Amino acid sequence: MNFETLLKPEAVKVVTSATSKKRLLHEVGDLMEVAYGVTGGLVVEALLAREALGPTGVGHGVALPHARLDGINDVMGAFVLLDKPIDFDSVDRQPVDIAFALFAPEEAGVEHLKALALVSRTLRDSSICGKLRANPDASTLYTILSQAQSAQAA
Repeated sequence: MNFETLLKPEAVKVVTSATSKKRLLHEVGDLMEVAYGVTGGLVVEALLAREALGPTGVGHGVALPHARLDGINDVMGAFVLLDKPIDFDSVDRQPVDIAFALFAPEEAGVEHLKALALVSRTLRDSSICGKLRANPDASTLYTILSQAQSAQAA
């Protein structure tokens, strides 16, 4: 499992208009529709249902919203950098400005967990998050994420 198989460059975006968790999830839905052809409304519905079980803000300004979706065959992701942090009901009560959304097929097992572990491990690295926050350009963000795994292994 690596970022190149998990995330398309088209699924990375800097968002300037999100003012709430719900608005951010709608941005993710729009991004998934554009990048992967997945119906945005279904994405938002699945993310809201997952958030109802417990917030996915993991702390230090990072959220990892995730859900299972009918109609997809592979685990896939979307990355959003917010220009202004928003409240996300995070465990540390800090606002979120980095969100990596993950989606897995309904029947996905261990692949979903591997993807979640990869993203979580990467975004726990404060130097990587610092680079992401300092580079509000989608193609640069994709490069940072795709090279992060190599840097961690070194």
